[in-house]
Amino acid sequence: MASYFHEEFETLPRQALEALQLKRLCDVLQRVYAAVPFYRGALDKAGIKPSDVKSLQDLQRLPFTTKQDMRDSYPYALFAAPMDEIVRIHASSGTTGKPTVVGYTRKDIENWAELMARTLVTAGVHKGDIIHNAYGYGLFTGGLGVHNGAERLGASVIPISGGNTVRQLMIMQDFGSSVLTCTPSYSLFMAEEAKAAGIDFRTLKLRIGIFGAEPWSDAMRSEIEEKLDLTALDIYGLSEIMGPGVAMECIEGKNGLHIWEDHFIPEIIDPDTGERLGEGERGELVITTITKQGIPLIRYRTRDITSLNYEQCVCGRTHVRLARMSGRSDDMLIIRGVNVFPSQIESILVRIEGVEPHYLLIIDRRENLDTLEVQVEVDERIFSDEIKVLQSLARRIEKEIKDVLGVTCTVKLVEPKTIQRSEGKSKRVIDNRKL
Repeated sequence: MASYFHEEFETLPRQALEALQLKRLCDVLQRVYAAVPFYRGALDKAGIKPSDVKSLQDLQRLPFTTKQDMRDSYPYALFAAPMDEIVRIHASSGTTGKPTVVGYTRKDIENWAELMARTLVTAGVHKGDIIHNAYGYGLFTGGLGVHNGAERLGASVIPISGGNTVRQLMIMQDFGSSVLTCTPSYSLFMAEEAKAAGIDFRTLKLRIGIFGAEPWSDAMRSEIEEKLDLTALDIYGLSEIMGPGVAMECIEGKNGLHIWEDHFIPEIIDPDTGERLGEGERGELVITTITKQGIPLIRYRTRDITSLNYEQCVCGRTHVRLARMSGRSDDMLIIRGVNVFPSQIESILVRIEGVEPHYLLIIDRRENLDTLEVQVEVDERIFSDEIKVLQSLARRIEKEIKDVLGVTCTVKLVEPKTIQRSEGKSKRVIDNRKL
């Protein structure tokens, strides 16, 4: 028997759910047309007014919103609420070093907490659980998103964030943590550290793991479940849309992630043509937010590749399910939960004297954690210099990348003309992870 946080909305019949979506869609279109010059201009250019939208099918007539639009609107130009109503600001990394900024009104924060509580219950979490929250706190939405949802549910939450794994294991043992939230790769790193310390996860009280913020496979799920002795479930979210809690795999089905359609309208499009695809067809996920006040987004292109399944789940929830993400339609990489574009690395390298504009990113997974090696050519004069000069330059590049992007890497300086050239699109990335 499934448990629900808000059964009325989670089990709404499809007809009622779509009627609610249409009403909320019309409301948000009126709001952004009045308050956001970007949307007023985009809708006028498309030759459509908010009042022209009479059905959900009309959604296809609306223009897309892209990450580039958010970058061009940095920091607040897409906000639909005045700043004196914005109570929190989060941000994620952008391709040029400037973050993608999102703002939340008090009602947005309440809705987020409500949806995250719903998400936790969908995963089998209840009020008596102790949630070990190892997602990062700060501008990243993961930590605070889970935290607020746990408090809204009434569960106990340990805001431990990331890092200091030995201490994390001690806390899990001593505090009786029953739910673990973190990236899947970090959970496996925990397992390795526990083994080295002689800690058996079967002696802990952990029973559920909620893992997201990076791609992971069913094979990785099996490994996590075996090593940590818990049920591992997939969570989906992105800061532009809300943060964690946009969609969640249910403990009953473990077959796709329910996206909360009373707050978000999902579509699948052909990433090349922009045409909408049918049920079960794999393409790019597009999401329209229909309850957000701070920064509503119309037809936001997530670049995540998935499909939609409208069959009712065994759990009884009627909200459509997303298939597990199978990649992206752009060149964004996710490394230890951090979004990284090759162009970001490039923008850092071109500012450093003595470095050539030829580089290669090699991503691997060692001891269950992602690693990033940046190979970069240096000019002849630098390469022939003393070893300590090269070491100093490598450390400087590593620090710049860490400071700007928040990701740790190893820099390997190589001779001029040793990185393979291409007459077409340069191959900038080698990803050796088996995701």
